[in-house]
Amino acid sequence: MVCYSLDPENPTKSCKSRGSSQAWWHIPAIQALGRIRQEAQSLRRKALSLVSCFAGGVFLATCLLDLLPDYLSAIDEALEALHVTLQFPLQEFILAMGFFLVLVMEQITLAYKEQSVPPHQEESRALLGTLNGGPQHWHDGLGVPPARGVPAAPSALRACVLVFSLATHSVFEGLAVGLQRDWARAMELCLALLLHKSILAVSLSLRLLQSHLRVQVVAGCGILFSCMTPLGIGLGAALAESAGPLHQLAQSVLEGMAAGTFLYITFLEILPQELASSEQRILKVILLLAGFALLTGLLFVQI
Repeated sequence: MVCYSLDPENPTKSCKSRGSSQAWWHIPAIQALGRIRQEAQSLRRKALSLVSCFAGGVFLATCLLDLLPDYLSAIDEALEALHVTLQFPLQEFILAMGFFLVLVMEQITLAYKEQSVPPHQEESRALLGTLNGGPQHWHDGLGVPPARGVPAAPSALRACVLVFSLATHSVFEGLAVGLQRDWARAMELCLALLLHKSILAVSLSLRLLQSHLRVQVVAGCGILFSCMTPLGIGLGAALAESAGPLHQLAQSVLEGMAAGTFLYITFLEILPQELASSEQRILKVILLLAGFALLTGLLFVQI
């Protein structure tokens, strides 16, 4: 840029003042772009939170109105075919084992991560958390806020532990679909999984990108995570084709453990995290009821 000064005593004065004025004009534009970016991120978090509430309603109806009745009737038929009479509540015990399986995996992963976090700054959250709009919540996959002096991004090993835990969890969710003998009910479970996995995939991708891993590693983890649910569906379908009361009992046991994982997701993952936020409470409840009503309507039509 060519600049001509009108001051013979200070020929650079006009150039400096013109450059300074041009720089000042850029500051409001940069501030406006920053505000737009923050608003876009806030809208994205709120949208993910609302969709997660709808998915929570779908999962709640799937657990209470579909998975649990099917599991209880199937295991009762298997025990009756084997002429087994139990005084011990085996059905509920198997359901609890599926619940505790995910709980133990989560707590082991959290304990491993929190070794590098000072005790006074620890704040445990759920492993499968979603991105929430509330500023007081940390939904970063492992749910532990970054401490001072500790890098916010986990190491590559911790990221792999997270992916492994979620992948194992996805296998059991897929089993719940593959073990279904009714095609329509299998489609209902696929709908519930589609809603939940979409939220979970976004959260996991953001967490892996924050881990400063290579793009190839992040892509590989995403492919592994996306293949686990179809793998569980295939295993469940193969087991469902087997004949005999023993195979039916094994199928019922796996179905009960899968139902326990669904209970965990619904009551300890989605609902507490999303409803704990003070933002959009009424809308979240409406979407929760809408998700529940959707599955209820589908079940009512099938009767």
